[in-house]
Amino acid sequence: MTEMAETAETAERAGRAVPEPGRGTGTAGRAGERMMSRMFPGGTGPAADPAGSHFERRIRSFQPRRSRVTTGQADALRRLWPVWGLDIDGQQVLDPDELFGGLPVVLEIGFGMGEATARMAADDPGTGILAVDVHTPGQGNLLRLAEENGLANVRVANGDAIILLREMLPPESLDGLRVYFPDPWPKKRHHKRRLIQPEFLTLAAERLKPGAVLHCATDWEPYAEQMLAELTAHPGFENTQPDGGYAPRPAFRPLTRFEGQGLDKGHVVRDLLFRRVSDLPDLHELPEQPQQPERPSA
Repeated sequence: MTEMAETAETAERAGRAVPEPGRGTGTAGRAGERMMSRMFPGGTGPAADPAGSHFERRIRSFQPRRSRVTTGQADALRRLWPVWGLDIDGQQVLDPDELFGGLPVVLEIGFGMGEATARMAADDPGTGILAVDVHTPGQGNLLRLAEENGLANVRVANGDAIILLREMLPPESLDGLRVYFPDPWPKKRHHKRRLIQPEFLTLAAERLKPGAVLHCATDWEPYAEQMLAELTAHPGFENTQPDGGYAPRPAFRPLTRFEGQGLDKGHVVRDLLFRRVSDLPDLHELPEQPQQPERPSA
């Protein structure tokens, strides 16, 4: 038994928080997989690396955070993951109608601890929310909130959202896409890791239904400017704002605790709402869009 596994099992027996498993490859990734198998035996919880080595390596826009899984979160994952959870393994094509009983489906990429997702699901029970993240404590917390509030319209997906979009969702199957406060990767050498890039927008446009809205929000002004430039230049989307700029925060997007703290510090939050065009051109035939000049960054 590894030291990591011993620590997890001992902590859980004592009723303390369990260290979140490591993800990825190498020694830490393999240790994380062993720990996940002990924490969630028989596939009763999210896998450490659901897609494994089935797909080519690429630059990822996310980096799993190291934090602790509480006993309550681990319990919710064990009980509810087989019902409302799914691993993004890239080996199957999902049927959103079957997954949500015919409800319109919105994909949310990155949900943190899930409080805002749970509030949106409660406020709009007629819409299914497929929420994607790799943060194990957040996955457990969202499942717990869904159970406590009787939310049957939430499903939690574990893994890489790009693989989900590219390999597991049919064309024109989504009624909306939400990307709230993605990692801004502020250093210039990391800008290539930002999620909102032309390639991602092409994939999103192909999976969204005509007229469906891609909603982004960020409090990092240089990233907001890049988002606006990329979305405006992309032929698969049109701005919902007549002036071609940012949108006011829609009433359905809750003000999160972290967002409120940022506003108190003077941060400006930008919302962008772009509609998928009705007649989608062949996006793979189009020349690459020129990049907007970047502001100097630390």
